[in-house]
Amino acid sequence: MLLRASPLLRASHRPFSSGVHMALAAHLPVSPNRQSFHSWRSSSHLPPVCQANGYDRISTKITFPQFVRSFYVLSGTYNKVQRPCGRIFCGQREYRKVRRRVPKTKRKELELNVSICIEEKLPDDPELLSIAEMLRLNVPKALKLAFNNLKDSQYKTRDSSINDVGLFESVEMSVLLCNDEFICKLNKEWRDEDHATDVLSMSQHVPELKLPILMLGDIVISVETAARQAEERGHTLLDEIRILLVHGLLHLLGFDHEISEEAEVEMEKEEELLLKSLEWKGKGLIQSAIDAETNSNSVAEVSDDRKKEGSLRFYRPRFSYIFCDMDGTLLNSKSQITPTTVKALKEALSRGVKVVIATGKARPAVISILEKAGLAGKDGAVSEFSPGVFLQGLLVYGRQGKEIYRRNLDQDICREACLYSLEKNVPLIAFGEGRCLTLFDHPLTDALHTIYHEPKAEVMSSVDNLLAAAEIQKLLFLDTAEGVSRVLRPYWSEASGEHASVVQAVPDMLEIVPCGTSKGSGVKLLLDHLGVSSEEVMAIGDGENDIEMLELASLGIAMSNGAEKTKAVANLIGPSNDEDGVAEVIYRYAF
Repeated sequence: MLLRASPLLRASHRPFSSGVHMALAAHLPVSPNRQSFHSWRSSSHLPPVCQANGYDRISTKITFPQFVRSFYVLSGTYNKVQRPCGRIFCGQREYRKVRRRVPKTKRKELELNVSICIEEKLPDDPELLSIAEMLRLNVPKALKLAFNNLKDSQYKTRDSSINDVGLFESVEMSVLLCNDEFICKLNKEWRDEDHATDVLSMSQHVPELKLPILMLGDIVISVETAARQAEERGHTLLDEIRILLVHGLLHLLGFDHEISEEAEVEMEKEEELLLKSLEWKGKGLIQSAIDAETNSNSVAEVSDDRKKEGSLRFYRPRFSYIFCDMDGTLLNSKSQITPTTVKALKEALSRGVKVVIATGKARPAVISILEKAGLAGKDGAVSEFSPGVFLQGLLVYGRQGKEIYRRNLDQDICREACLYSLEKNVPLIAFGEGRCLTLFDHPLTDALHTIYHEPKAEVMSSVDNLLAAAEIQKLLFLDTAEGVSRVLRPYWSEASGEHASVVQAVPDMLEIVPCGTSKGSGVKLLLDHLGVSSEEVMAIGDGENDIEMLELASLGIAMSNGAEKTKAVANLIGPSNDEDGVAEVIYRYAF
């Protein structure tokens, strides 16, 4: 959390700076009231842009060694006092000059200049703007109180290079609210720690330069990390950011809890004193970290819990893609998608996560189901112009919804299965070219359309007519769960031989598909086509046909209602499809 990198910062580009920082570079004083903003080695002036919310937002592009960012800036001052005019009065008595007397002047109050900045990749959110405005009002107050404490207290471990602030005419400090990505790069650059953190303090004070301005430095706070910690600790985002602000401010004033146990105790007491004096809620950051370590089990349990929907906007998605099965996963036991699940999918889509359907269903069936939920179409999870894996990987659509893979079933297997269906009176559906074909009417084939939303089965007059009507990608036998497990699966596992494979997604259906194909191979093909790595993928499923897909993904999640073999290979087990399992795992793990 501590960043004592002043020498490095003086030799590098700064995240955000005012005109006074240019004075530091030139070792020359400058008026602290200038409102222009510059990069560390640039003198270009960027005019403010008036916004409808009443703030002047100044967008400044700052060049770091590795990346470029822009900031919105709110500038605030505290006790701004005009410079005395310096007039000299003298009097005359007859022709004799008298000694001039300079009237006593009151000591000028210390001027506190604070810039509150918002990194451009954070959402343009009313709560965030409100927090920025609160900081604009709060930070000068915290600064003044902290300076008073320095004057009245004795410290054994604090770096005392900043001691008598009465020697300065003004103080300048910046606070930046950013995301995890931004603070992670800063952490890597200045501390060689490749991870996000909650707060960094970046001192700019150079005692050797006798300037009238105290350039205190910059405090960088990750709003995403702060949002997570606020949830874990049970207080608001504003409370957590205030706690991080106090911690960062104390570092700028010379406190450093990392150098010794005594220094940690001293800084911890100062944190608590400042928070209590300011009447801000929550414990200090050091004490919170100690509590988290002491109660690591309970904290881990809370942090694994579902994130609050209201705070999701401050979380960056962990994955670029979510691959999701339909039956037994996205759909409940009534083959319906619940409003809760719809809301979770829309949340993911709105955050830029691409939801890709990988199912045994045909594409028209999936579009029909999700269309009713408002999830089909250009910005939805499925359309005729979006990628997807259908019919257990036998049909794969890539960019712009164009077919990139198709595999047809062997004609001999199709004929044999059709004859078996007629002889045993077991209903059979042949899937081919977006159509469902069958040999006779049956309540189970009707249910495939009314319940599972597959295209209505067309009854063909003969086996030859069925085989001639379309190229067949897969066959689906319909029976009771017992009939499938005791009769159909054993028979067709042997009868299909080397020409086909059997797949079971739900207990009362048995699918016959071409050998060497699977939903997993379809997903792998699509990932290669899109140029997507497995690290970018979260996959959710329940059936044995989802095993390969879950193994391919960086995070594979099985529903609790899933097959035992599937749950055995999954990274995590989520709630069942009747408990809004997909929604739960999206809220819990996707962000």
